[in-house]
Amino acid sequence: MLRRLFSSRPSAPAPSLPGDCVIYAVGDIHGRVDLLDRLHGKIAEDAAARPQSRKLLIYLGDYVDRGLESRQVLDRLIDPPRDGLERILLKGNHEDAMLQFLDDTAIGVSWMGFGGDATLYSYGVDVFGTPPEGVERLDYIQQRLRNNMPDSHRDLLAGLRLWFTEGDYYFCHAGVRPGVALEAQNAQDLMWIRDEFLQHRKPFGKVVVHGHSIETQPVVAANRIGIDTGAFATGVLTALVLAGEERSFLATP
Repeated sequence: MLRRLFSSRPSAPAPSLPGDCVIYAVGDIHGRVDLLDRLHGKIAEDAAARPQSRKLLIYLGDYVDRGLESRQVLDRLIDPPRDGLERILLKGNHEDAMLQFLDDTAIGVSWMGFGGDATLYSYGVDVFGTPPEGVERLDYIQQRLRNNMPDSHRDLLAGLRLWFTEGDYYFCHAGVRPGVALEAQNAQDLMWIRDEFLQHRKPFGKVVVHGHSIETQPVVAANRIGIDTGAFATGVLTALVLAGEERSFLATP
């Protein structure tokens, strides 16, 4: 079942993609590489049966934190694209926090409080370890993460995009600021916004596809589609499939 907040007016044209394009948008992974592998299998099977010449795989961010295999998730995302799918990786607020911690320990307590401790675990960093004499604990943890994190992972995180658009759809991690043109959205809102976006009922110019805000099932509204189904806790990782005017979903049971 899908949760529908409200329906579009009957006279409104259905949002669509160009006919040669199919898109798979993947919700928040949060360190669940087991679910990512299963969902990749479902996507590959679906894509192989489709005639479109352009097949896009868009990840909406929040690859790290909360689940225990953040490092392994980034390894998968670094692997060459699968089965001819073009891969687009967007930046979530958890990647933003991780990158901040690599440069400045001031965010350390906050980041570890909302899931960064699990990411550190995946890199072999013991947050309860005793630092050398005279070294602050957060400085020690930061240095351990820097030492244990492959350059390829940091390069991946540093190169993440904030948004992507195709046809009548706009993809980002958290959402957009109502009243601000899509091309003028700022990074903070794209990665972190919640209530102002979720409660807005008017069009944004394109249908916004996002994660960030957990629901038990995908949320389909006239102006947005939310696909964060809380994979780290529920075991359900969801992908939205778009082709022409078609909308469907793939998910891990």
